[in-house]
Amino acid sequence: MYRFLLTPRWLGYLALTLVAAAVMVFLGNWQLDRYRGRTAINERIDAGSTMAPAPLRDALPAPTGGPGTTGPAPADQLTWSKVTVTGRYDTTNLVLVRGRTIGREVGFEVLTPLVLEDGTAVLVNRGWIPPAPGGDATAQPQVPAAPSGDVTVTGRVVASESGGGAVDRRNGKLETRRISLPRLARQLPYPVAGGYVLLDQQTPAADPAFQAVPIGHTNNWQNFGYVVQWWLFAAMSLFGYGWVARREARHAAGLDKPRKPVDRAAEPAAT
Repeated sequence: MYRFLLTPRWLGYLALTLVAAAVMVFLGNWQLDRYRGRTAINERIDAGSTMAPAPLRDALPAPTGGPGTTGPAPADQLTWSKVTVTGRYDTTNLVLVRGRTIGREVGFEVLTPLVLEDGTAVLVNRGWIPPAPGGDATAQPQVPAAPSGDVTVTGRVVASESGGGAVDRRNGKLETRRISLPRLARQLPYPVAGGYVLLDQQTPAADPAFQAVPIGHTNNWQNFGYVVQWWLFAAMSLFGYGWVARREARHAAGLDKPRKPVDRAAEPAAT
């Protein structure tokens, strides 16, 4: 019954089905890797909220290059860990990151270099503030002054953002849309750490005008849904090939004969 499967046409159908199923399994495995990676990020975020802060250098090695360079990026397992560091804010090189949203309001995240005793610096994300009143979303805000003298910062280690875009200086402040540390470092007169610190606490206390930048968990369950979806598609393609082959075999063997229509006119009339 199934010798027709060895014909060139059906062998072609089989090859196409196997290739399609293999591609779908590969896409499912890729989404599974993304699910595991995002799950690990969420676990690090949760662990960082309860851990005791470690010294900055435990997570961010000191940069060894000259001014305008960045140090090594934080290891994946150390991102979102909590650190503490003491230094002095350099308010002459303040960075405004525009186009940042909290809730439904677009504003700026404010990064200020914290210069350490060894002459290197780490960028500290001090929080979010809205644009200047009466302007649009790009109107530069009045940034609260940073404390003078030694400042102790506690916060989360965050990796540099991908992408780039121009870094401009407007009204004495650096402006950008992405926290790309290599690009920002080129505008600064000292070596910069390869990750930045998202502020949790500060001594002296941070200005209440800043809103804390929320740390969002990744949507790992969306990736898990894609895993199930692609693997189901792979199984359905194999099942579909088998179903069509069986139907063809039964038809060739005469097992799927059409039913004889019922002649209603020959039935006796109801009395």
